[in-house]
Amino acid sequence: MTVYKGEFSLKTEADKPTYVDVTEEVNKVVEESGIKEGTVTVISCHTTCAVYEDEFDHDHTPAGDTFLQADLSDGLNKIFPEQKNWSTYRYPGERHFEEVESWPNGASYLPDGRKSLWNGDAHLRSTLVGRSQVFEVAGGKLETNGLASIFFVDFDRTRERTRRVKVVVMGE
Repeated sequence: MTVYKGEFSLKTEADKPTYVDVTEEVNKVVEESGIKEGTVTVISCHTTCAVYEDEFDHDHTPAGDTFLQADLSDGLNKIFPEQKNWSTYRYPGERHFEEVESWPNGASYLPDGRKSLWNGDAHLRSTLVGRSQVFEVAGGKLETNGLASIFFVDFDRTRERTRRVKVVVMGE
């Protein structure tokens, strides 16, 4: 069995969940691997982000999200409402802030002070959706049955970021 690892980065926005179709990037890594039959695992390197597969949607909201993405955000907001103040979730707690503030680069995690970490909802949403997914490799290509796309979503709305995605292809 052969194992091939790849990685790519993407930019996310502030103030709303950011959805990115990463199907082409994943397929590029699969093709680079030379593996013809096996699996490919797509992994978010971040605890407020998730990876999932869904049908390609042709309709978009005025904010640029597909209808399925907007519906997913609306549904998750009912389960885990956006954290807007200290009373929404227990996380982040005082000890967590103290720890982050003690880091040499702590200010980069707290550009707007402590409210920059009001992202308990993002952590919970990514836990529910999942930080990784496994897909089939068939004939040297990513197998999505022609209708599906792979999406990376950053549920953390606190600031723009560069996010990393790892891709592991295994097979023959």
